Amino acid sequence: MLRLLSIFILSLLSTAVLAQVKLPRLISDNMVLQRDTKLTIWGWAAVGEKVTIRFKDKTYSATTRADSTWSVTLPASKAGGPYDMEINGSNHLIIKNIVIGDVWVCSGQSNMELPMERVKEKYPTVIAQSANSAIRQFNVATTYDFEKARKDYESGSWQMVDPQTILQFTAVGFFFAKTLYEKYQVPIGLIKASVGGSPAEAWLTEDALKAFPKHFETAQKYKHPGFIDSIRNRDRQIRDNWYQSIWQQDKGLHDTKPWFDPSLNTTDWKTMPVPGFWDEHGLKGLNGVVWFRKDIDVPASMTGKPAKLLLGRIVDQDSVFVNGRFAGTIGYQYPPRRYELPAGMLQPGKNTIVVRVINNSGRGGFITDKPYKLTVGEETIDLKGDWQFALGTTAPPLPSATFFQYMPTGLYKAMVSPMLPFRIKGVIWYQGESNAGRAVEYRTLFPAVINTWRQHWHEGNFPFLFVQLANYMETKDQPGESDWAMAREAQLKALSLPNTGMAVITDIGEWNDIHPLNKEDVGKRLALWAEKQAYGDQQIVYSGPLYQSMSVQGGKIIVQFTSTGSGLMAKGGKELKYFAIAGADKKFVWANAAIEGNKVIVWSDQVPQPVAVRYAWADNPEGANLYNKENLPASPFRTDNW
Repeated sequence: MLRLLSIFILSLLSTAVLAQVKLPRLISDNMVLQRDTKLTIWGWAAVGEKVTIRFKDKTYSATTRADSTWSVTLPASKAGGPYDMEINGSNHLIIKNIVIGDVWVCSGQSNMELPMERVKEKYPTVIAQSANSAIRQFNVATTYDFEKARKDYESGSWQMVDPQTILQFTAVGFFFAKTLYEKYQVPIGLIKASVGGSPAEAWLTEDALKAFPKHFETAQKYKHPGFIDSIRNRDRQIRDNWYQSIWQQDKGLHDTKPWFDPSLNTTDWKTMPVPGFWDEHGLKGLNGVVWFRKDIDVPASMTGKPAKLLLGRIVDQDSVFVNGRFAGTIGYQYPPRRYELPAGMLQPGKNTIVVRVINNSGRGGFITDKPYKLTVGEETIDLKGDWQFALGTTAPPLPSATFFQYMPTGLYKAMVSPMLPFRIKGVIWYQGESNAGRAVEYRTLFPAVINTWRQHWHEGNFPFLFVQLANYMETKDQPGESDWAMAREAQLKALSLPNTGMAVITDIGEWNDIHPLNKEDVGKRLALWAEKQAYGDQQIVYSGPLYQSMSVQGGKIIVQFTSTGSGLMAKGGKELKYFAIAGADKKFVWANAAIEGNKVIVWSDQVPQPVAVRYAWADNPEGANLYNKENLPASPFRTDNW
């Protein structure tokens, strides 16, 4: 009887808990609500339960539907706050510190996801002065779902920006918000829903994928949990075996002395310059473990204090030891290596730095044109130059793991669907690197993302502002074909959709880093488009020159542009660069180019009968210098469709 009574009481308690009013995570303390539009506040409760909301001295109510959902529509409000919101049903909830302003979704892949922490060395003053209760972010954790569209997030909360929280803010989004707030003094809410490496198809609905049969077919496979589990288990086993093998075979770990021991005899080690790749120094085509070692002389003035060890970027993984003590590790190639050394790790005189590098595929080594130095306060020791190195072990390339978050529709169902009832001002989007190898498909795939999101948000053609791909990879001596140029063209074509905008950043990328550090100009250029498309500023120059048309006259091609602002210019006062011209044979050569008014005249003595022009048509058109006088760069373009 006691057991039955206990079960009965527990069932009553669980029923009471289930009956309580529950809110989605987006509707929580510190949230930003969209101004000047009707708002939906929604949640869950027991079927038939009455829910009341008290907000800004008015009361609203709803009755919970048969599916346990309820929703209340609030009238449009002007920007302001802070406010509290009371919600009553079988329980009592208070949401505190609400402001009303503009809500922007920040989506795409890693360059939108990239947090301020990754660029903190570049923007220390901005971070120190960042406190602003009017700029807030809700971070959506990376997750995916192929079976159903989710109704809520498993985690997440609204954070006001300050010198501590800013480190987790999207860097592009923060500079975008900062720029808009400084001009309009309206609170800005950022919903960060970005996933590094994600292709566009991961952000589409299942219905939208039907226009892309291969992606739709893939999505059907991933609906089955057993299929996912089998792949996950296979990948885990392959990865575990690979790392276990190199651990067991690495001579640097199992020698008489470990190779991070400062007293190790390294007279038989070879040397190579760092930064650099080891395939240029006798280890061509090698994957596995290579150890690097450098002895430096540290003055007494740099000891007894915390230090920073900057080791650029390393492909792929590294573990660092200073004077035999472990200093840190990073497990993949993209983050900058910035190791904080505690006081006491450095000693006067000789100090030994050892780096164990694991390379699992491709070229291994140290990325050039990055900082390699040891700093204590204002004192610095340059670490570039010859390092000793020795081979720990070789290994076959590690097969690529399956990234489930990259599969079609998974991110849309898990990361976009839960926010669809939440009213927004618009979307800023930085994505395309993962689709650059499929640029022709991207011409329809990317517009499908824009159209699908607008369709399902039920807010009409809200502003959708995106970033064109930055300049990246090594420059080429001659004109040629380029996947990244084709992807930029696909993005340019998306401007034909209403209320879109494109920030051109082919002048602020880094040839050796797919994640360029300059996120301030990216945010500011997106904000210019927002001022035009979202805030109705008809006077602002929001874009650099965009190709409009061409004509052939007397062996020269005359190119006309829109968005010329107060006039075209060659930045730096130099001759225009990166124009190429071709005749009917389709062979492009570098061309002469000159500005005449708001036109550019292009010609070459090698092409007496020209038919086509290309500008900045390369992976990395470094040095392309056509701008308007508002200092905004022209978008790369071509006049042909070859």
